[in-house]
Amino acid sequence: MAGSGKLTIIDEIQRIPELLNEVHYLIEERGARFLMTGSSARKLRRGGVNLLGGRARTFRLHPLSMIELGDEFDLDKALQYGMLPAVWTSEDPSILLTAYAVEYLEQEIIAEAAVRNVAAFRRFLSFAALISGQQINYSKLALDAQIKPTTLREHVEILIDSLIASRVAPWQRGHKRKAVSTEKLYLFDTGVTRTLQERRSYAPNTPEYGQAFESLLYHELCCYSEYVSQERISYWRTTTAIEVDFILGDRLAIEAKASRNISDSDLKGLRAIQSECSFKARILVCNESHDRQTEDGILIMSFENFVRRLWSGTWD
Repeated sequence: MAGSGKLTIIDEIQRIPELLNEVHYLIEERGARFLMTGSSARKLRRGGVNLLGGRARTFRLHPLSMIELGDEFDLDKALQYGMLPAVWTSEDPSILLTAYAVEYLEQEIIAEAAVRNVAAFRRFLSFAALISGQQINYSKLALDAQIKPTTLREHVEILIDSLIASRVAPWQRGHKRKAVSTEKLYLFDTGVTRTLQERRSYAPNTPEYGQAFESLLYHELCCYSEYVSQERISYWRTTTAIEVDFILGDRLAIEAKASRNISDSDLKGLRAIQSECSFKARILVCNESHDRQTEDGILIMSFENFVRRLWSGTWD
């Protein structure tokens, strides 16, 4: 029995949401402490259950970070297979990813969300993987996916509630250029994304490889934001299509380019945003072998060095 000073762990709390009433009682009457985990908030939010307002703190656990893996981190492996712990340590990650996509995404989430048209939702999962990292224009995307915009919105919400995807809001605190107001959608893991896209691999120097690189960088920013800084992650894009991939808080402007040879044109967004706000650093994260700084102060850094310096507090 849970009591004062003891920690009781409840896994997959969303499966029996009625337990939250008992948790509430034990917290109030006995000073009990609980650690509750779950893979979806959908049933809890929509079922009118006790959400322990003011009595619980919520944390989102992400797949592994480069910082957690240390010297075992391999960028190409992370891009191809993602950062799920079981996948990272598997001798055959492709089989495990396929099983995860079929057994978990297609069965557990569909059952959890009470999807009426299972075949249509399966098709949507593949479509969502293909548009990961893109702006969410519901009317256009619904036309591309051949479903109603209302259905598309509902399916996107299912992915977000199930922690399979997250939105990135636009940064609109600039003063000179008009910014777009459309959100972006990112799936949570590059390996899962590739599997749902039915691609065997991401070939270097392709748009798909570049998108995976950007998504992996977003994952690392999410880990840092969730576990350390609690800062908002946004992106900047003007109505004239000048863009910076990520803004961390209001202090770092970050662009992702998978290229090994950065050209002047790759710095266009970071140079343009300097007139909108004074950032502590403007950084282009890429695959160049040596870090450097441009004459106007833009840092050009490798993926690994950027993540290490981010966690070290270099730009706090």
